[in-house]
Amino acid sequence: MSYIDYHRTTQAQRRAIESWDRGQLKTYQVKRLNQVLEAILPGNRFYQSKLQANNSPITSMDELHQLPFTHKEELLDPENEAGFAANLTFPLDQYCRFHRTSGTRGRPLIVLDTANDWDWWMETWQYVLDSAALASSDRVVMAFSFGPFIGFWSAFDAAVERGAMIAPTGSLSTIARIELIRSIEATIIFCTPSYALHMAEVAQQNEIDLTSSSVKKIIVAGEPGGSIPSIRQRIESSWDANVIDHSGASEVGPWGYANAEGTGIYVNEAEFAAEFISLATGKPATEGELSELVLTCLGRIGSPVIRYRTGDLVRPQWDTSGNCNFVLLQGGVLGRTDDMMIIRGVNVFPTSVEKILRGFPEIVEYRLTTFKQESMDQLKIEIEDQLESPERVRAELQIQLGLRVEVECVPAGTLPRFEAKGKRFIDQR
Repeated sequence: MSYIDYHRTTQAQRRAIESWDRGQLKTYQVKRLNQVLEAILPGNRFYQSKLQANNSPITSMDELHQLPFTHKEELLDPENEAGFAANLTFPLDQYCRFHRTSGTRGRPLIVLDTANDWDWWMETWQYVLDSAALASSDRVVMAFSFGPFIGFWSAFDAAVERGAMIAPTGSLSTIARIELIRSIEATIIFCTPSYALHMAEVAQQNEIDLTSSSVKKIIVAGEPGGSIPSIRQRIESSWDANVIDHSGASEVGPWGYANAEGTGIYVNEAEFAAEFISLATGKPATEGELSELVLTCLGRIGSPVIRYRTGDLVRPQWDTSGNCNFVLLQGGVLGRTDDMMIIRGVNVFPTSVEKILRGFPEIVEYRLTTFKQESMDQLKIEIEDQLESPERVRAELQIQLGLRVEVECVPAGTLPRFEAKGKRFIDQR
């Protein structure tokens, strides 16, 4: 079994890597990528087939674009009824970690990792935990159920490695989780942005003041929100705690972590090579241009991805003028390429609408539904609004989007709440 002898970095070493100039970083990435290619090509039939015309070592990261893209649809092997990903390098008995995607956009995908690859996951997570300054003295609550979704398990194991006290909450109700947070005087919570807001809603209903709790930081992921100012501010004011955003995917790994200002996410370029495809031109994007993120793993051997089209919409910024020279994604992940709506000639993304809605503190919950009407995209918005005044919301959408959108008030408590990824966007097109 081929693997990379993975050496863990210290926090000082990680800060040194972040400070490298682009030339140093590219040289390091070339070495890492060639190690991956050398390790996977003997046994990975998926990439043997894809890279048969490009199987020589690369000499520069400028050559990366010569390799073919990898799409999620390719990883769904139609001949494998169990749902195992098609890009496995080894026989099944070499894997010890089983996880599965949510399947919200189609058939669930089973993603497997070897023990060596899990070591790599733990290394990439250390950058996320560095950004949160998670220490052995912290008491951490994992506010989600432990199903097959990989993010929960990787976060748990990474925090354990730091020596912190970790409290899993399994099937506890929301109010039971809040009581646990208070009783053990938790200092850090892991959850989705949606669930952080839902806990705040439940606390308010039970006359519990979360701002007086011991929680100082909330580490979020799973959906846009942690780097969107209106959502971030709402969470922070509800808890009197700092929000730390990060991003990852089962197929790729935990690839991004928050900058100190909370305005965006760094791509961990020590472990991932990033490319950006302009949404407007389909060519490499320029600074600040709306683009799709493409990632190549530089340390995962058992389930590698090369030039993976993530579908995440981002705006890259290379000149960060700070201590970290990794590429910064302004505003974090802004949405998904396949979520874009064209409403009367205007390109609209759900996150743009959600950002506006979260600017109204009286809106407790919402749902967006898009549908076709005479071959044209249409959008309907339902809101639970304490003021029961959809007119002001319509007016703000008109100002910020340049569109008049249907907004309807629904009774309190009728829209769904979410523990994992929020499903507030219903695509009926």
